[in-house]
Amino acid sequence: MRLFEALLIGSNLFLLVVLLFMRNRKIGLGAGFAAICALSAHLIWEGYRWQLAPSYLVSVILFILVAIRIYRNPKSVNLRKKTRYIGYSVLTVLLGFSVFLAQAVPILVLPKPGGEAAVGTQLFHFTDSTRQDSYPNLPKNDRELMVRVWYPAKPQPGKGELLFPEDPVQFKTYKENFSGVFGLPAFILDYWKYTRGNSRLNAELLPASAPYPLVLISHGMGTGSVLHVSQAENLASHGFIVAAIDHTYSTAATLFPDGRITGFETKTPANDFYAYAKRVGAVWAADIQFVLSEMEHLNQDPESSLKGMIDVNHTGIMGHSFGGGTAFNVTYSSDKIKAGIDMDGTLYDLEDKGQMPKPFMFLNSDKRSTLSAAIKNNEVPDSIRAQLVKEQQAMDSIGARNGQVIHIRGTDHFNFTDLQFYTPMLKYTGMTGDIDGYRGAALVNSYVLDFFTRHLKKNGGKPL
Repeated sequence: MRLFEALLIGSNLFLLVVLLFMRNRKIGLGAGFAAICALSAHLIWEGYRWQLAPSYLVSVILFILVAIRIYRNPKSVNLRKKTRYIGYSVLTVLLGFSVFLAQAVPILVLPKPGGEAAVGTQLFHFTDSTRQDSYPNLPKNDRELMVRVWYPAKPQPGKGELLFPEDPVQFKTYKENFSGVFGLPAFILDYWKYTRGNSRLNAELLPASAPYPLVLISHGMGTGSVLHVSQAENLASHGFIVAAIDHTYSTAATLFPDGRITGFETKTPANDFYAYAKRVGAVWAADIQFVLSEMEHLNQDPESSLKGMIDVNHTGIMGHSFGGGTAFNVTYSSDKIKAGIDMDGTLYDLEDKGQMPKPFMFLNSDKRSTLSAAIKNNEVPDSIRAQLVKEQQAMDSIGARNGQVIHIRGTDHFNFTDLQFYTPMLKYTGMTGDIDGYRGAALVNSYVLDFFTRHLKKNGGKPL
């Protein structure tokens, strides 16, 4: 809860006590004035959020009651004691409900990066003139991608970069797209506009004696790179350059420099998942190869602030969900990718693949452990059993050779994203597990950092 929000709740509680137990008009006037000042300061400097709406209503009602007590004859508004207590009880419940909402759906606070370096960020718009969007019922335009890059930076004063569009019209479209994907009313996501990361926009790159290894991030289907900010910031603070791709038409929302916002147009049909996934996955894999080429160009561009500081010869990739499966495919097929991580992702394309020739790590949720047991006990549908058996065999093979398969107890699918920080109530929906979100993120970040430190920096690492 923010400062003026806490002052608003506290001043309202004090005003309730004054109205219930004190008859001094001066104290009542002072308490009422303090409550209105707290409300005004909150709205002006912090901004409205719907979680506090009940407390706004209580503030107005209490101020009216104070005004009535001061400016009218008390005998003319002498309510029965029972009626007064019922009314004040209702107001107290409203305040309590507002506190609950503010704590249950808080302003997002991302964990601080764990490394020594400050973090800078830049946003890039890349256009691949050699490819056109190939999805049905969409314009056949040159493929456009938005990519956000994080990097070690010199310390810079000021607030972290806002994660969502500042323009009200753009933010409205953005939140409506996300709410549609998650099946929520759009107003519930209105408070996202206050969310900031820990990075400074266009901060100066931190000089180093050698270039920084590169890590690419591929998001899950229908989400976006905005759900992997804390992972990127943590890696950047430890001496990596990180590029997170928004796969256009496969995100909930992607904002382009001209104000266009694309939505989620590649929903995979349940009855034909694997065939459709291969087609979409091929587009994502091409996106990754193109972005890697663009990062190589940035590394050579004399106008780029990153010139000469991207170690493209030591590049890794990590992905969540569908992006994790894509990370697996690209690590297998691309000579430029030296190591990869799949965070709770389905291996949707295992055809014509032998042994994984490079270091690879699977970070899996509890649900994956449950699924593994179900496969062994013949408790999965026949229609997908063969594919799931292949996936399990691939994981087991990699784990037995030059990779790792790690199950993190207490996690579920979205514990591998920043969505777990948006509300602790997510665990009741099954999207996250019972583990505390910040604890879960710390575990994931530790494993990711250790893996890429060992395989891209060749420095060892500190496994948990």
